[in-house]
Amino acid sequence: MTQARAYAAYEPHSELRPMDLERREPRPDDVAIEIDYCGVCHTDIHFANNDWGVTVYPLVPGHEIVGHVTAVGNEVGEFQVGDVVGVGCMVDSCRQCGACEDGLEQYCTEGPVLTYNAQDRHDGSRTYGGYSDKVVVSERFVVRVPKQLDPASAAPLLCAGITTYSPLRHYGVEAGHKVGVVGMGGLGHMGIKLAKALGAEVTVFTRSNAKVEEAKRQGAHRVVVSSDEDQMAAMAGQLDYILDTVPVQHDLNPYIATLRYDGIHMLVGLLEPNEPPLDAGGIVTQRKVLAGSLIGGMPETQEVLDFCAEHGISCDTEMLDIRSINEAYERVKKGDVKYRFVIDMATLKG
Repeated sequence: MTQARAYAAYEPHSELRPMDLERREPRPDDVAIEIDYCGVCHTDIHFANNDWGVTVYPLVPGHEIVGHVTAVGNEVGEFQVGDVVGVGCMVDSCRQCGACEDGLEQYCTEGPVLTYNAQDRHDGSRTYGGYSDKVVVSERFVVRVPKQLDPASAAPLLCAGITTYSPLRHYGVEAGHKVGVVGMGGLGHMGIKLAKALGAEVTVFTRSNAKVEEAKRQGAHRVVVSSDEDQMAAMAGQLDYILDTVPVQHDLNPYIATLRYDGIHMLVGLLEPNEPPLDAGGIVTQRKVLAGSLIGGMPETQEVLDFCAEHGISCDTEMLDIRSINEAYERVKKGDVKYRFVIDMATLKG
């Protein structure tokens, strides 16, 4: 076992504090990584506060990990010491079901092993995330960070990037399509960049006039203030796709009305029952589709990193001293970050 430093939540709604933990010695297929950067995702806050009632404490969050390889098991063939690599939301799966065989480990029928707050399939230990200086992960769940990408700004691509890229690719967004993006947070701003790079015309929906110029700066071709009924009415039947990144209950009906027939509304942020009710008539009579998508499998996660390297795409980030993580959590809850905090793990040694 190897000693590691981390920051952890010890009980709901408590401040994160330092923690010492042990990382396993590399198994034959393992890659040992010294963590350089870790993004802060709103999901981290939900788990830290036990908002979903499943958190086991102490909890070390963090699933947007970039670092460099320090050791490899004797069966590892893809990586070597010194490589810059990433780890996203999963660290294992059953590897045998149809989803896993298709490279869609996030849909593993036995459930993927999450990077934190999960149980290791081999020894039953808890998984601890990237708010740490070290991690050990099976080679299959490690991706290579292209040299063209800045490692710090690449970290959020392992969650925000793949979460928005996967449905855009799966449902066939390409040049000439018209894509609406709902929400302008960490996911939304990546959705704009990725859809535009795929050749789509991008419309951003925002409730705030104050975000119009920012959405255009991110690359939106058109910005619609969703609280303006006239602007929404003018969009009726105009779009091929909607990428909906809003993580809380919201009225889907006005956005579905902006889709043309055969249009697809893709949910990537909402993980709870929704209100108000969905008007099925608007879907049935125009053969529209309401779809969901969860992160992405490992081949697609490597694909999004390569795609971003090719197209010069990165996440907008604000660097963070880990000793300020609790203040950062409060700012995330207020929406006061553009668009992802990334922890400089060198500050853990300070």
